Amino acid sequence: MSQFFYIHPENPQGRLIQQAVDIIKKGGVIVYPTDSGYALGCGIGEKQAMDRIVAIRKLPENHNFTLVCSDLSELSNYALVTNQSYRLIKNNVPNPYTFILPATKEVPRRLLTKRKTIGIRVPDNAIALALITALGEPILSCSLMLPDETITQSDPDMIRDYLEHQVDLIIHGGYLGQAPTTVVDLTQDSPDIIRIGSGDPRPFQSF
Repeated sequence: MSQFFYIHPENPQGRLIQQAVDIIKKGGVIVYPTDSGYALGCGIGEKQAMDRIVAIRKLPENHNFTLVCSDLSELSNYALVTNQSYRLIKNNVPNPYTFILPATKEVPRRLLTKRKTIGIRVPDNAIALALITALGEPILSCSLMLPDETITQSDPDMIRDYLEHQVDLIIHGGYLGQAPTTVVDLTQDSPDIIRIGSGDPRPFQSF
């Protein structure tokens, strides 16, 4: 049975954040809040934890995971960012966007797409940012959508009913929205909006 933490959405308790980080470091799978609903997360190097997430969501083998980062400097460790892309990202984070970028060698090969890209984001959520900062590296994540659903889970009590025997920790950080991130491909000369979600697409449509 998973642990269940109530963490303040604006002033996360440091003790609980550290306990959550310890669970991640031990190979655990957590449910945590972001600015686009709840997400499933684990450590970058934890393949077994990643496989558990794939099983929970019944994902295809080629599903693209996202690295959720604390800031731009961390993002640039894992993605190659041109000057134009850097300006675009800087002007629009933290916010509910996922950016598709060429990956650096810091990204494990099993996380790369066929184009050797990776999804990167910086969320506008105090709990998520506190977790990543305390962990010292991005959280490998995907939106918490249950099989056959197209919206992210927003109610931590319902998540507990569904997943308390499948994950190691569920963080209650409030009741959230249900739209996933807006996905923007920045691998070409002009941004390409792959999916319109909770992030405003207009900053990327004027090219």
